[in-house]
Formats: sequence, C-alpha cells, structure tokens
Amino acid sequence: MKPQNTSIRNISQLVLILFTGMVFGADVNAQCKTSKLSDQGENLNCIDMKNRKQGKWVERTQPLRSNPGFEEEGEYLNDRREGLWKKFNLQGDVLSMENYKWGLLNGISQYFTIDGMERQESWKALDPDKEYDTIDVPDLYQDGVYKSVIVKNEGYSLKHGKWTFYDPRTGFILKTESYIRDSSENPLALFGVRRKQPLSDTAVASLKKRALAAKTDEIKAWEKKNAGKKKVAVRDGSTGY
Repeated sequence: MKPQNTSIRNISQLVLILFTGMVFGADVNAQCKTSKLSDQGENLNCIDMKNRKQGKWVERTQPLRSNPGFEEEGEYLNDRREGLWKKFNLQGDVLSMENYKWGLLNGISQYFTIDGMERQESWKALDPDKEYDTIDVPDLYQDGVYKSVIVKNEGYSLKHGKWTFYDPRTGFILKTESYIRDSSENPLALFGVRRKQPLSDTAVASLKKRALAAKTDEIKAWEKKNAGKKKVAVRDGSTGY
C-alpha cells in the first residue's frame, strides 16, 4: 500500500506545480498590454498597462542604406534599460556588451569587431530622478586633490574608471585612459607629464606657461594685430549658473 500512496502523493504534487505555473504565467501575461512569444515559448517585449517596457526584450534594427542591421537583447525596468545588454550583427556575431542602470551606461562596456575586442569602457550613471547631483572634479595640477561640484542632473553617464583600447587581431593593448567622474585622472598627460607626487609651485607655473604657449598661429596673429586696442565685452557662452 505504501508505494501506491507514494505514487498518488507524487501525482498530486505534480498537478499542484502545473496549476501554480499556469496561474503564475497567466498573471505575468495579464500584466502586459502587449507582448510576444519567442520560439522557445518565452514571454518577450512586454508593454505594461502604463505603456512602459518591462522584462526581457529583443529589438531588431533592419539594414538601411549603408548602415548594417543589428539585434539587441536585454531587460527593461519601467521603460529603462537595466543590467546587461548584448548587441549582435544579423549574422549572430557579438558587437557589444553594455551594462545599464536607470537606462544609462553604468559599469563595464565592451565593444568588438569580427577580429576581437576593440575597446573596454567604464561608466558611472547619475540617477536621472535626482534634479541635482554632486561630482568630484580632480585638481588640474595636484594629484589626489578634488573639488566637489554640484551640477544639474540632465540624466547622463560619466566616464569613470579605466578605458582600454586593443588591437582586435592581436589582443595587444594600444593605450589606456583613466577617468574619475568624467575627468581625466591625469589631465596634464596631454603635455607628457606623468607623476605620482604633487607638483611644486615652480613646476605648476612652468606648466601654466606651457599651456598658455600652446596657441595657434592664427591666435598669435590676431593678438598681435589687436594689441593695445580697447577691450570690448565679449560673450563667452556661459549661462551664469
């Protein structure tokens, strides 16, 4: 009798699991105003009752003129991309792998050619639901010194971390760049300066002189032509904020 009771119990559990799955699946579909099923029966491209994209999506862009088509897959949360998104060409080769938060690039993003990885980027997203945010801007002439600046948040991502550029065919690193919240970690690298210790006052003055000297011939000619003339007010494009 025990084997028979065990069999009946197993059948009852199976029926309960199937019923629960059907109810859960119906509830998921009920949350979508529109959606579609994949070839594997997976629910995709859900538009909820508030017309927001939710859950797993596959988006296809057809070729147009000289632009090749591509396909992207990942997840949406309340109409914003969230987590890992992959991009493929129409032959199935990976073109990029990007991470998102609040619909913005956040974390590591990798980009590929047919030969291999071309570059790896690092991003930090600012919460678009905040009207203002604070970012740290590195001092131009002193390592390890930062100034906190309050900026109007227009919903964007900051370059933050190490960027690496590769030769796709060999995998060799061509160059690297480092950023801290959208600013170069060493802004003076443009002048060939590589340092780990703060610069002396003399060195700072020298670098400022070199920066001022980096003028085009056109600027120098204009300054020479207008030397001694009365200065006039010129708008510099700033908004005053």
